[in-house]
Amino acid sequence: MSTAITRDFTPGFYEGDRPKVVTSRFEYEDSHTLDRYLATGGYDGLKKALESDPEVMAGEVKASTLLGRGGAGFPAGVKWGFTPQGVWPRYLVVNGDESEPGTYKDRLLMERDPHQLIEGCLIACYAAGLSQCFLYVRGEMPLAHERIAAALNDAYAEGYVGKNIMGTDFSVDIVLHWGAGAYVVGEETALIESLEGERGMPRLKPPFFPAAVGLYGQPTIVNNVETLANLPYIASKGSAAYTSIGTETSPGTRMVAISGHVKRPGVYEIVNGTTTFRDIIYGDEFCQGIRDDNELKAFVPGGGSAPWFLPDQLDIPFEGKEAGSAGSMLGSGAVMVMDSTTDIPQAALTLVRFYAHESCGKCTPCREGGTWLLRILERVCSGHGTDADLDQILEVGQSICPGDMPHAASERLGLEATPFPYKMTTICFVGPSAYVPVHSALTLFREEFDARVVPAPKRISIPVAVAGS
Repeated sequence: MSTAITRDFTPGFYEGDRPKVVTSRFEYEDSHTLDRYLATGGYDGLKKALESDPEVMAGEVKASTLLGRGGAGFPAGVKWGFTPQGVWPRYLVVNGDESEPGTYKDRLLMERDPHQLIEGCLIACYAAGLSQCFLYVRGEMPLAHERIAAALNDAYAEGYVGKNIMGTDFSVDIVLHWGAGAYVVGEETALIESLEGERGMPRLKPPFFPAAVGLYGQPTIVNNVETLANLPYIASKGSAAYTSIGTETSPGTRMVAISGHVKRPGVYEIVNGTTTFRDIIYGDEFCQGIRDDNELKAFVPGGGSAPWFLPDQLDIPFEGKEAGSAGSMLGSGAVMVMDSTTDIPQAALTLVRFYAHESCGKCTPCREGGTWLLRILERVCSGHGTDADLDQILEVGQSICPGDMPHAASERLGLEATPFPYKMTTICFVGPSAYVPVHSALTLFREEFDARVVPAPKRISIPVAVAGS
């Protein structure tokens, strides 16, 4: 294969002076090939890791404070340490079932740089003492499957995967597995169930914490695609180089997917912790402002299941702690932008419809509550709702998320932020995800809902004749 440098000017990928940890090869049309990967330092991190003890490599990852990029934001190195000692075999499961509305960063990593993901998997297996890797990729991503399969074949042929990798006594296999398109499988225990051939339904915790009891009942580490894609950089450059980027609590870079009413939607790699939402939405190197120069109305900071933010929160940095204290989360790193022309009740309905449809049915509050939220909101949006329906939405929501829900603090509405996360009565996050968008919309834009409903008819008490009276 030719290694001639050819540029791919796909909209949404900005070439500038920002450090690039996981998207440095995106500028090449042949970024998915082994030739290009080796020509740009590929597998150097694995080689350096194999020259040290596994404990040393694990310590580097822990020192880097690499936060999970799948939504929870838990430090990867700490997560690896939860596996019990002396229990074998143990597995690595890669969560490539990217299905959160608005999210498409992992798909691009798998399509454009599959060898980087493979190298990250190998480094993780070596450092954490994992016996085998299972790469679970969403079924609706055929190009990602094709690219990863080809990359695996090339990596096996060249001795980067399999037995005695790079001439050492380290051996590990990587299995590519197709998903079937269920949103709930983004939850790690549901993914494990699916990988075992069962229906994708979440397991109860405890006892099924994957690090203790995971795939086939063995200790299992589940990591996100972008999380693992950071490991080659950390292994080759060191944790000090990684932590020199970003902030102390959120080091490194992060991929964000911006969609909605912006002039230049796309995926951008930003400096973690210091880049603000204003920078992302209005910055010349990113989205360059709102389409048609309209006013910003609201934005979702972390995928469809995240509580909404308002324009007065644009200066919040893209940092998990800051977003959480303001009443939302960064989640999957997807920012969904709504301008002044947005029909807010209809936008909430679109998201609720998705989450209600994706319920696996295991938990009653999710199975029934999500469907009721959908039916009531459909009635409101069609112009047949009453003000009692709005109260009913909140009542149904309380059965899924009891207590105070996080919401965006807004001086305009005189609200105070309730810190994230929320309480929930379901095993996993799908149930609350159906309620979050309608709660945010109804709380922040109540006037738009009030304009769509009519007063509920008053109940008339009819005297009942009693025999003998």
